[in-house]
Amino acid sequence: MYHGYTGTILRIDLTRQRIAREELDLSLAEKFVGGRGLTSYLLYREMDPATDALSPENKLMFGTGPLTGTGAVAASRYVVVCKAPLTGTIACSNSGGFFGPEMKFAGYDIIILEGKANAPTYLYIHDSQVEFRSAAHLWGMTPEETDAAVRNETSAHAKVACIGPGGEKLSLLSGVVNDRARLAARSGVGAVMGSKNLKAIAVRGTGTIQLADAEGFWYAALDTLKKIVNDPVSFGSFRAYGTANLVNLINEMGAYPTRNFLEEVFQGAAATSGEAISEQILLKNRACFACPIACTRVSEVKDGPYKGRGEGPEYETTWSFGALCGVSNLDAIAKAHYLCGDYGLDAMSAGSTVACAMELFESGYVPESDIGFPLRFGDHDAMLRAVYMMGERDGEFGALLADGSYRLAEHYGHPELFMGVKKLEMAAYSPRVFQGMALHYATSNRGACHVRGNTVAAELYGIPKYVPPETLEGKEELVRRPFQNSTAFVDSTGICLFSKFAITHREIVSMMAPATGIDFTFDKSIAQGDRIWNLEKLFNLRAGLTAADDRLPDRMHKPVPGGPRAGSRAELQDHLRTYYQLRGWDERGVPTREKLDELGLEDLWGVTK
Repeated sequence: MYHGYTGTILRIDLTRQRIAREELDLSLAEKFVGGRGLTSYLLYREMDPATDALSPENKLMFGTGPLTGTGAVAASRYVVVCKAPLTGTIACSNSGGFFGPEMKFAGYDIIILEGKANAPTYLYIHDSQVEFRSAAHLWGMTPEETDAAVRNETSAHAKVACIGPGGEKLSLLSGVVNDRARLAARSGVGAVMGSKNLKAIAVRGTGTIQLADAEGFWYAALDTLKKIVNDPVSFGSFRAYGTANLVNLINEMGAYPTRNFLEEVFQGAAATSGEAISEQILLKNRACFACPIACTRVSEVKDGPYKGRGEGPEYETTWSFGALCGVSNLDAIAKAHYLCGDYGLDAMSAGSTVACAMELFESGYVPESDIGFPLRFGDHDAMLRAVYMMGERDGEFGALLADGSYRLAEHYGHPELFMGVKKLEMAAYSPRVFQGMALHYATSNRGACHVRGNTVAAELYGIPKYVPPETLEGKEELVRRPFQNSTAFVDSTGICLFSKFAITHREIVSMMAPATGIDFTFDKSIAQGDRIWNLEKLFNLRAGLTAADDRLPDRMHKPVPGGPRAGSRAELQDHLRTYYQLRGWDERGVPTREKLDELGLEDLWGVTK
């Protein structure tokens, strides 16, 4: 009997409409944990990383962790893994809500999707039954409309993961939307689902998850719950103001990227903050499965030209459509976020792409005739028109917007205006101020993603210990072990990363062992995270990435022009070399044979002789 895990992988051939069930190898589960780690391992072993990301040969995998759905605090997470069409790297998009637990209740740890359906299709998985159904009538629907229609046709209790019109149109910014508004985003996983003619997956599960030591598990889970509800960050500011509680704090530090990273302080920050959201448009909080934090905001603009309702906006969206575009109109920012939800687009990259377009236009690199209207910083009406163009792939310029700021800037001959790494846009923490984030952005396996190793926790909150943001010494080890490796492990368990403001690896491991019956320990968890990080690195190397891709935009190496951190700049090169050495990589950023042997990855080499 399996514990924590269901013990079953569901393989679905969309081309031939065939299914197969495979038994989970527990030795692999112990080595790669689950979720991000185990699903990424399966992708690496089954698919050539050089595969065209939008071809039928790219596999799309949905994976859960051993704690997902167990009742452990904030254990709602699942991942979507494939080769990323936006970046060319390995993609692992993480989402909460209720879809992941429902997969487990239906009896599946991982769902592997292969090939391409001959026509628009959706899947209905009800425990052991799997049905292929026509999605012709769903094509063009928003995620919320799709969710309602599919549950009406299947079960009111089903949980649905789907794509919006953005994914159908193969926008490289599109994600997979579950539970109407939760988004597995960044990297373009929605485009991969769209390329397979797969509109949605509905899952209904009536099973339960067996625990190896129920008493020990619930003792550890309740101890973890106590720590979370007594934490001033997780259960305090996040619960009260959502992630947007960071807006004023980061802005006052002078680390809030503004106008496509031209500046680091936004004068309109207070008008777009978590406090402003709570006072003006917040309706209620919403929680994911088994989560007391309830950091998701449900908001509504009740009247006027930006009338609408939906989840968010959160910190990253408030920033990307706010400070980054020079916009301080909260209603317009909320509307942009709602539109991204309707199209199924990653709002962080979408706002960053509009900001890049604004700088291109103001610099004279994009003629107004290409856009159809002036697109200037601070013009919220123009910003919203650009989002509509992006979502609809309206015209040549709309198609460029839909594929992200790297391709947009490159098309107009100014790739230096792309503010990201490995073709993925940066997040709302300035690498010119947070030196840990500078190194992390440059080395992250999926591009400039903050949640793969968010050192702001240490550089702002003092978690696990305070390290001043401007400090350079020791940042290489800070990035590598307690953030990148740790996050790789956490993402593989099914626990939400936000819980780590209140708990550590030790609390998570204390639940893993009694849940699974496997000897998970703190020391093993660090090695497991290291193994997963190196596995992803191997995938990227075989996909064609090199050390030349571990770099920041040139602008980040120029001094901040003003504000509290005037003169600060990203310091990277020497630290990159030290980081490679600490990782056990050579000067090209390639894991050495000795490192792979240490991690038990020697059979996964295949990069160089």
